[in-house]
Amino acid sequence: MTAKIRKIIVQVDEVLMEMGQPVTPHTRRALAMAVIENPFAGRFAENLDELITIGEELGGMLGQKCVQALGIEPGKAQSYGKAAIVGEAGELEHAAAILHPKLGAPLRLAVEKGAALVPSSKKRGGLGTSIDVPLGHKDAAFVRSHFDAMEARVADAPRANEIVVAVVVTDSGRPLPRVGGLQVHEIRGEDGLR
Repeated sequence: MTAKIRKIIVQVDEVLMEMGQPVTPHTRRALAMAVIENPFAGRFAENLDELITIGEELGGMLGQKCVQALGIEPGKAQSYGKAAIVGEAGELEHAAAILHPKLGAPLRLAVEKGAALVPSSKKRGGLGTSIDVPLGHKDAAFVRSHFDAMEARVADAPRANEIVVAVVVTDSGRPLPRVGGLQVHEIRGEDGLR
């Protein structure tokens, strides 16, 4: 692995009740984060290929950790998202290099298919900075029941020379969705939209 990883955090959020109503089946979201050294901290570099390679490695690894945490087969994953927090000695483009060029393909392999774009967010911050990882259905962006987010935060990261990279995978949409739109059973999964 190219990335110098200081720590990995994996957690599952499971909702059993919402507004006094039982949620059946329970909605579950898994978050996997890697705290990595930023090889470009404190200096400008025109070529960010090293971070692009790191993103490719982390996409598969973090996606697999989410699927394993949910205890599901990869094809049972329903939505996904990605995010990164860059420490103060880095720049937002470092997060973009990790998230955008190559992280998506191995994440899609980890969840089988993934015709839709992987929603993303990025920011710069210090220790304990939180970020909302946006979520959307992996095969059809128009499925409103899966528009969601999960907060990601590491108490002791990112340090100035670090980046927190987060991936979220779910086996469901929001608890008790009821705002209409395309339903999961109506997905064609051909264009990433419907």
